[in-house]
Amino acid sequence: MSARPNRLVHEKSPYLLQHAHNPVDWYPWGEEAFERARREHKPVFLSVGYATCHWCHVMAHECFEDAEVATLLNEAFVCVKVDREERPDVDSVYMDACQLTTGSGGWPLTVLLTPDRQPFFAGTYFPKHSRAQHVGMLELVPRLRALWNERLDDVLRSAKQLTQALQQTAQTPRSALDASTLQAARDALVARFDPTYGGFGTGPKFPTPHQLTFLLRAWRRRGDARALAIVEKTLSEMRRGGIWDHVGFGFHRYATDAAWRVPHFEKMLYDQALLALAYTEAFCATHKATYRRTAEEILDYVLRELTSPEGAFYSAEDADSPGGEGAFYTWSEDEVRDALSSAQADLVVQAFNVTAEGNFFEEASGRKMGTNILYQTRSQAELAAQFGLSEAACRARLEAARRKLFAARAKRPRPPRDDKVLCDWNGLMLVALAKAAQAFGEPRYARAARRALSFLRAKLQRPRGRLWHRYRGGEAAIPAYLNDYAFLTWGVLELYETTFELGLLHLALELNGVVLEAFWDERSGGFYQASDNAQQLPLRKKEVEDGALPSGNSVAMLNLLRLSHITTDADLEHKAWRLARSFSAHVRRSPAVYTQLLQAVDFGLGPCYEVVVASKRGTRDAREMLGALGAQFVPNKVLLLHSEAQDLASVAPFVEACVPLGGQAVAYVCEDHCCHVPTSSIEYLLASLGV
Repeated sequence: MSARPNRLVHEKSPYLLQHAHNPVDWYPWGEEAFERARREHKPVFLSVGYATCHWCHVMAHECFEDAEVATLLNEAFVCVKVDREERPDVDSVYMDACQLTTGSGGWPLTVLLTPDRQPFFAGTYFPKHSRAQHVGMLELVPRLRALWNERLDDVLRSAKQLTQALQQTAQTPRSALDASTLQAARDALVARFDPTYGGFGTGPKFPTPHQLTFLLRAWRRRGDARALAIVEKTLSEMRRGGIWDHVGFGFHRYATDAAWRVPHFEKMLYDQALLALAYTEAFCATHKATYRRTAEEILDYVLRELTSPEGAFYSAEDADSPGGEGAFYTWSEDEVRDALSSAQADLVVQAFNVTAEGNFFEEASGRKMGTNILYQTRSQAELAAQFGLSEAACRARLEAARRKLFAARAKRPRPPRDDKVLCDWNGLMLVALAKAAQAFGEPRYARAARRALSFLRAKLQRPRGRLWHRYRGGEAAIPAYLNDYAFLTWGVLELYETTFELGLLHLALELNGVVLEAFWDERSGGFYQASDNAQQLPLRKKEVEDGALPSGNSVAMLNLLRLSHITTDADLEHKAWRLARSFSAHVRRSPAVYTQLLQAVDFGLGPCYEVVVASKRGTRDAREMLGALGAQFVPNKVLLLHSEAQDLASVAPFVEACVPLGGQAVAYVCEDHCCHVPTSSIEYLLASLGV
């Protein structure tokens, strides 16, 4: 490490600050670096990663903290560091270049650029010295330097061709998406389903919650028992596996194996939000207590460990801690027995597959680490029978043991926390909290969501509804991306259907207005990832694939449809379907990759319901009606509360005719432009929604 800091010392990103004392002469992304590259006629060495990325740490230690490698880099290139979570636009463009040239991608991402930002070389992790499949930096940098100095015309021609190829991949023909596309996505997921351990494919396995929430909609649409069974198997196996933190709750980022047992130990805010949503929707569909408990425990973890004093949500916890990767989460048998009574320890050892030699294998070498990842293979009934306990007594003993293990673990050095606040990921947490508040009748979740939204509006909202993407250390920075607006709008709409505060609808419309003004492609349809005044890149991209995160376009389409049903603004619905057509060729080729977008298509195809509960000021019967609706799985609806206390008709003109009858709260239900008879009966209301 260098005693003298580089330019990154002035940044706010925890990832960039991790590199602020590297001997590499890093620049943050910006014009200063590219101006120097033009002036000195050097290529730009772009390195992209994020704070909780294990292999980013490895490459940093091997290369960027090494004086020999740093000297080569500083002499040959202008070096730029990017936090992919701060600059998803930069990451997305150059990750596409990496995948196009190498057939794969991931982080750390390593790209060589011309001074006008065109890529000509890309890869991921490089060690210091060459080994096996990986060329080392000591060999790679001189080769790239010679290539630039001796074959510049070839390099520039290659960069131009690669940029043109990237631009061509962004262009898609148009056609319609319909119910056949929903069926094709469902069939593709069924074909990839792992009947033994749940999830899709083999290891590594990522929990991709929008695939599961899409399948719940397939079950709802067609009574598809197979789709529901896949969701339940996957949610149950993930909860049993080592990807779930059985002591402190929350999910790790992914499992390296098919059985969900060996996690990559980092914990991401967006995973917690999307998985809490999936478990909440599964509870609403089945009313099984295990799904509610898991959703609540995820939220408990977030509120305990990832919540700022002001109520906003931090980004992540690292995989690594002072004892190494996973050291905070794994246990030797002696550590378990030291923390617990003999009876509790015997039960925990059997319940969570703890052995004296350990069950945790180092991924690269297969070497046993001598510690244990906690995961379950026995059912509660089997454990109870083995120990001569009732299931209730078995659960109580395990919970008492968990609390003791949690207290013992709290004495260990914690993994570092990435404490930046990202607008889009916070928007997803608003969704999760609001949906949980609706489904479980828990006001504390609504209060937490309100508090987070207040922070976002105070710190990240700019004039005329514009947003900042990131907040840290008292500074809001980086103009917001499509995801920021789309995810926050989604969260605001869900929070409206929880609290029914009219101002939330006005906020959702304001945010959506900025999306249409600053991101919409009038010529081809769909939304760009970066706004109309963003920094220049080789192309202005549109993202629609639903990967670890759903895409901004997918969420924006659903927002447009929901707001259209609320406001009766047909132009919003027209834009939603134009968006779907603009990406349809890609979706038809691989529909299972677009399951969040297809949830919007499912909503648009209907049946879709507008439900207005008309009441005097918050009467008890209205609250009971809204509570009953919140606990059911009816995803394709908009829900409004009309009372004399708020001028809802200013946003939703059609509610003027919806009035309480005889002093009672009344539900007005319209389905695909046809209205049912108004009712004060909860049973009739639910039946009219197909529940």
